[in-house]
Amino acid sequence: MKLFSFNKKELFSDPEKERLVQAIRQAERLTSGEIRLFVESRCEYVDPMDRAREAFLALGMEKTKQRNGVLLYIALRDHQFAILGDQGIHDKVGNDFWQKEALLLKTHFSSHKIIEGIEVCVKEIGESLYHYFPYDSGDQNELPDDIVFGK
Repeated sequence: MKLFSFNKKELFSDPEKERLVQAIRQAERLTSGEIRLFVESRCEYVDPMDRAREAFLALGMEKTKQRNGVLLYIALRDHQFAILGDQGIHDKVGNDFWQKEALLLKTHFSSHKIIEGIEVCVKEIGESLYHYFPYDSGDQNELPDDIVFGK
């Protein structure tokens, strides 16, 4: 008999998870680039970019053939996020692109449109990846498309 139920509340519903995974798959469809979504409740770091770097390396995202992986890191309850692109894509798009995407996320998040904001951001990152790293017949999906949930 349980005295207390400590069921961890899911950060996203199953339909929301499916929408986001489909957004990632759609964005990656025409590119060799890779997009990962890492979501957790709280960020243990002062700067969410530090946590994003840690997750990026833990997920092996720096090992893509063309160094064209992008991580969207989101700490929902702390209202923090970071977008981290590997060297290959960062060299192509520069800081202005990442700042534009961060502003897009912030605008959606402040309107409580978390899922829509992530979808739009993933779509735009996919378009940029397609522009610089178009798919060719030898490409393979180097990283899973699923959402990674942290603490």
